[in-house]
Amino acid sequence: MSPAVRPIAPADRRFLTGLIGSPIAHSASPAMHERAAEALGAHCHYQLIEVAGADREELRLLLDGVRRLGFAGVNVTFPYKEAVVSLLDELSPGAQAIGAVNTVVVRDGRLIGHNTDTTGFARAITELVRDPAQSSVAVIGAGGVGKAITFALAGIGVAEISIFDTDRVKATQLAAQIGKRGKTSVAGSVEDAMSGATGVVNGSPVGMLPNRGTPVPDALLHQDMWVADAVYTPLWTPLLNAAKAKGAEVMTGRELAIYQAADAFELFTGLKPSAVEMGNAFDAVMAKRYAKVNAA
Repeated sequence: MSPAVRPIAPADRRFLTGLIGSPIAHSASPAMHERAAEALGAHCHYQLIEVAGADREELRLLLDGVRRLGFAGVNVTFPYKEAVVSLLDELSPGAQAIGAVNTVVVRDGRLIGHNTDTTGFARAITELVRDPAQSSVAVIGAGGVGKAITFALAGIGVAEISIFDTDRVKATQLAAQIGKRGKTSVAGSVEDAMSGATGVVNGSPVGMLPNRGTPVPDALLHQDMWVADAVYTPLWTPLLNAAKAKGAEVMTGRELAIYQAADAFELFTGLKPSAVEMGNAFDAVMAKRYAKVNAA
């Protein structure tokens, strides 16, 4: 963990945290953070702060409120992970390198940016990337999540990473940011990115409800690859359903959601949470959501 983590005195076990982004009504983060605190004998209130279309000044005001209102910190999600970077007082080395932040910690009135999407994905993907040195991975999407995923893959030693984004400039910039950390290439199409890939990760919002599209044509999927999706609303995206039908090994957005939340919780509070408890909370949110869908 970062040096920003500090020990918590016994009497200091109440925390105000939250999430800035849009749309976020579906987020499982409140349940995960509040359950983690409860399991540790602490109390956390996790506030959803949904703001659509915020410009730089609106984001600055939001963050100033976080600084002044007693927050231990906030998570940041789509579409603000990159926009908040220049508004913070300090960045962890990882967030500085990536240029995207999903966790803002308040320390002594200062806002410090971190990226637990990267650390969380690195923990999650070990189940699929068993031999990084022999792996070639396609990353679809070069935005905030795509950046974190690409840095995580490079960090665990994946041999080759092919990046595709509909905005080629973003993909090119990401490849340049990775630099000597790993071998990357910019693909001109999804087909090019998938050529020879042993695995593919969707780091784009394609497939997130209400969108029901897929970032990878079904014909490019096969049983000799693994497929992961950062999206968890729905948990089983059209991409994952198609990959599973082809016999590919798959990973839903569940693990990334849990591990990035666990790392953020520790940064906010200085307390090490139970990933199992956070996973149980996540699963309960998903079960309730799907019960409503089926009832309808």
